Amino acid sequence: MKIKQISVFLENKKGRLYQALKVLGDNGINIRALAIADTSEFGILRMIVDKPEEAKTALENEGFTTRLNNVIVVEVKDQPGGLAQVLYYLYEGDINIEYVYAFVEKSGENALVVLRTNNLDKTIDILKENNVPIMDWEKVLSL
Repeated sequence: MKIKQISVFLENKKGRLYQALKVLGDNGINIRALAIADTSEFGILRMIVDKPEEAKTALENEGFTTRLNNVIVVEVKDQPGGLAQVLYYLYEGDINIEYVYAFVEKSGENALVVLRTNNLDKTIDILKENNVPIMDWEKVLSL
């Protein structure tokens, strides 16, 4: 149920995002989802890729600072309030959300939401109790 996500520290200067993504492309690594959080001086690129360990090695070999984290990916109805309901379950379970980003399935019927919380195991338990679909690695890669 836990998915490996790679985070890449990027200086906020021209071409740095391009360089990181070029490294992945040159190494045959496919991006399934990504998000960037930035400030005026740096950013954190978070990605779900098909080969996280290889991505980490390739990026570090080119001088990028990286980290692998576990996240979960849940499926929510792509409709008003769909994500809010899932977040309510976590709120009620006293779970703190560190960050979230989303993307829509090819079918367009559901959104897939990447979550990093202060307690992934408890998060998984709460989501299962409330019948929230949690994606496994194979499902994420097939999207």
